[in-house]
Amino acid sequence: MTISFKGAHFPKGVILHAVFFYLRYGVSYRDLEEIMAERGVDLDYATLDRWVIRYSGLIADAARYRKHPADRTWRMDET
Repeated sequence: MTISFKGAHFPKGVILHAVFFYLRYGVSYRDLEEIMAERGVDLDYATLDRWVIRYSGLIADAARYRKHPADRTWRMDET
């Protein structure tokens, strides 16, 4: 399962980094805008909002698709 970035004006790495940073650390869009500006990427907070809405679900689906179960059976111990 791959995520399509067709039509995006920024590279895939920039988009994934911004979405990951927002979801992982829970910063505000305005703070994330400043963080990305420190890294040389000039963005608007509304763009970040659109990216999170568009790509966060797709990233979660791709992660679930790649996740493998630890074992086929699970047994409860008496302790």
